[in-house]
Amino acid sequence: MNSLVIIPTYNEKENIEKIIRQITGLGFHLLVIDDNSPDGTGEILDKLQMTQSVIARSEATKQSRLEIIHRDKKLGLGTAYIQGFKWALQRDFDCIFTMDADFSHNPDYLPDFLKKLVEFDLIIGSRYVRGGGVKNWPVQRKLISRGGNFYAKTILRFPVNDCTTGFMGFRRAVLENINLDEIKSEGYGFLIEMKYRTYKLAYKILEYPIFFTDRTLGKSKISKNIIWEAIFLVWKLKFKIR
Repeated sequence: MNSLVIIPTYNEKENIEKIIRQITGLGFHLLVIDDNSPDGTGEILDKLQMTQSVIARSEATKQSRLEIIHRDKKLGLGTAYIQGFKWALQRDFDCIFTMDADFSHNPDYLPDFLKKLVEFDLIIGSRYVRGGGVKNWPVQRKLISRGGNFYAKTILRFPVNDCTTGFMGFRRAVLENINLDEIKSEGYGFLIEMKYRTYKLAYKILEYPIFFTDRTLGKSKISKNIIWEAIFLVWKLKFKIR
């Protein structure tokens, strides 16, 4: 199956080259969407793309495995993924994956996700099923994450334990049948909404256990506004999507 990984970036110069090489080395196509990172992430991406294009030509392959979208300003996670999904649907990708750029999501899980997409429509890289977990998190963050996921699962009444993970794999048909233009949420809210809409369309969902490792390089993008948006969005989804 022709597969694409989508990664949004903002100030990821410490991680971006290494994660690109790891993902493309596994045989996946990669789309990176950069929000005009002031730390030089965009320049690093352009150099890597140029290098991969030269290699592709020398090996007589059809195309480079790395594609880049440069955006003019910081527009957020949700809009980046929506743009990436639409880009993928305009091409012949059968499976579309989402993940972070900071190695919190280990690319080595991707081949297993791809195998499972033969049976399921959405694979969720889950910290909160048997065999999964988190590393290097303080107790307070663990409590907030666990509480937030329990809150979303309970209010929405859907059987997903890790609603806020950004490590996912979709079959093409799922994204074709979700009205992407209706989705305006960001951050955790966006991640919850994509899973909930998939569930309400009666697609088969699998939570695949992963270990989430907190970033060691770069700065986290989590803010209080992102958390509050997710809290209120859950109630909107409950009454809007039936």
